[in-house]
Amino acid sequence: MKKLLLLFSVIFFAHLSAQSRGKDYSEILKSKSIYEINAFLRDAHPDDPRRSVLKPRVMDMMKEYIKNAKPGDQKVKQMQDWLAMLKRRPSTKISFEEMNAIIKQKQIAKYQKQLQMGQAAVVYTPSTPKNVFIEPTTPEVAKPSAAIPDAEASEFNMLMAENPVEHKNKTVKILNSLFDNDPNTKECIVMIENKSDCNIIVRMDGIGNTKYRLPVPAHGDNSVVVQKGDYLFTSIVCGAQYASQKTIQKALMVALGSSAKK
Repeated sequence: MKKLLLLFSVIFFAHLSAQSRGKDYSEILKSKSIYEINAFLRDAHPDDPRRSVLKPRVMDMMKEYIKNAKPGDQKVKQMQDWLAMLKRRPSTKISFEEMNAIIKQKQIAKYQKQLQMGQAAVVYTPSTPKNVFIEPTTPEVAKPSAAIPDAEASEFNMLMAENPVEHKNKTVKILNSLFDNDPNTKECIVMIENKSDCNIIVRMDGIGNTKYRLPVPAHGDNSVVVQKGDYLFTSIVCGAQYASQKTIQKALMVALGSSAKK
C-alpha cells in the first residue's frame, strides 16, 4: 500500500510540475545530466518525493565533475557554488531579493575598486561610427536587410569620456546609493546590463526636464543614480528599437540584448 501511494505521489507531482513549468520531468529519475536534475530541483514542488533521491545524486555528480575537471575549467566555480547552496537548502533556486543582494555586492566591489584606483580602473577605447547590420530572423529571408548607420557612436564616446573629477563624483554618488537602505530617500540606482554585441545609450525620460543618458558598452554594464518616479526607457540595441515604461521606487536592474555569438 505504501509503495502504491509513493508511486501515485510521484506521478501526481510529475504531472503538476510539468503543467506548471511547461517542462517534462517524467523521466527525470533516469537523467544523468547535472543541469537537468538541477533544473528539476529548482522547479519541483517542495514535497515531490523524487527530491530525496535526486538531490544527493546530483551533489555526488557535481563532486565527481570537480574532481575530474581540467585546470582552468570555468564550470568548476559554478559547481562549487551550487554544492554550497545544496548543502544549505533544497535547491539552487534563489529569490529575487537574494539575486538583487548579490548584484548589489558585485557593484559595490566594482565601484570601490574604481574609487581606489581612480579612472585608470576604467579602460575605454573610443569607437568610430560604423554600420550595424541586422541579420535575417527567419530562414525564408534570403539576404540581410540594409545597414543602419551607427549615428549614436559619437554621442556614446562623448558620454563615456568622463574627466577624473566627474568620474570620482559619479562613483561616490553610486556607492552612497548602493549603501543607502533608507526607503524615504528620493534617489536610487539604476543598473543596465548590455548583453548585446553593440554599444548602446539608454535614455530615461521622466517628468518635465528630468532626463538621463547612460552609455553601456557591449557585454558590459553601467549604473546611474536617478530621482525616483516614472520613466520611459528607450534605446537602440544593434539597430532594434527598445522602449519600456518603468516606475522606479527602489534599485533597479535591466538587462538588454543578447549576444549573437555562440
